[in-house]
Amino acid sequence: MKRVAAVAAMAVLSGTAVLAQDAPTGDAAAGEAQFGRQCVACHVVVNEEGETLAGRNARTGPNLYGIVGRQPGTVEDFNYSDSLVAYGETGVVWEEENFVAYIQDPTGFLREALDDRRARGKMAYQVRDEQQAHDIYAYLASLGGGEEAEGE
Repeated sequence: MKRVAAVAAMAVLSGTAVLAQDAPTGDAAAGEAQFGRQCVACHVVVNEEGETLAGRNARTGPNLYGIVGRQPGTVEDFNYSDSLVAYGETGVVWEEENFVAYIQDPTGFLREALDDRRARGKMAYQVRDEQQAHDIYAYLASLGGGEEAEGE
């Protein structure tokens, strides 16, 4: 037991330990199914090489490749709401907690996060089930491209 603790302490000190809270809590396989049911109408996941990892040729919403750890409102050539851009400019990045809250109620989330009753998001769709929102996050994280997926 002491040996396990010593190895864990060394990993923490060397910066190579991955904290349990950083790992997505959802089920990536269930998230893939939910993405296929709820997200593909508006979103696609296309990596830097141009390979479509998920979705079709949807262009209503931004490409979700690399969303984990990315500043909200920053996909090039996508016309975000002013409120989502303002939220991103606060210095936050997409993590499980804010991603899940956002996709469950985009406008409500932005109003609370910005403390602005006039804030609005362009995403009209809401993922009603919190577990499904966690699963979608886990799936997107599993596709890579984000800071969490790269271990940064």
